[in-house]
Amino acid sequence: MVLFFIILILFFSIVIHEYFHGVVAYKLGDLTPKVSGRLTLNPIAHIDPFGTIILPLSLLVITSQLGQPFSLGYAKPVPINPNNFKNPKKDMMWVGIAGPLSNLALALMLILFIKLNFLGGGLYSIFIYGLFINLILAIFNLLPIPPLDGSRIVLAFLPYKQAHQYLKLETYGFVIIISLIFLGVLNWFVFPIVRVIFYIFGLEFPLI
Repeated sequence: MVLFFIILILFFSIVIHEYFHGVVAYKLGDLTPKVSGRLTLNPIAHIDPFGTIILPLSLLVITSQLGQPFSLGYAKPVPINPNNFKNPKKDMMWVGIAGPLSNLALALMLILFIKLNFLGGGLYSIFIYGLFINLILAIFNLLPIPPLDGSRIVLAFLPYKQAHQYLKLETYGFVIIISLIFLGVLNWFVFPIVRVIFYIFGLEFPLI
């Protein structure tokens, strides 16, 4: 049952993440997300067969066999045309930040619900896992590896030549990201930050 909720919460959270990329791009002058039908919370519009279904399930099966069930995934990227922005580099930074900020906003909302202390045992566990997953999505996506959102922040401060070289990493980005996951980036970087946040708010870190 816990594994089911991990997948359900992850799916909802990555849809919210992509939706807000599109909303910010639209507010900054790019109509592409709206024209492509991505300014919607309808999950069907955001499903990527590999990133939203195959990858999360595969990671969950593999990590469950290792005794630490965990999953990570992504929705279909919202199409954005930086040429429609007044300041492409700066505006792409804000578009990039929007995704992790949406997950942080969800995390804060869940902390509020948990702290109100009106949740039953089952609902409390679901909200704890929801908080856990949204914090991971926010922190992990801020890693400065193209195509993760953190790379958009880095690009905003790089000169053109260096930015062009940096973007070449995107060709190998997925391989780098998966490699880092299996090399322990979650255990030695992401999870410790999440643990600190749980500690600050007096919450019990979930068993994974």
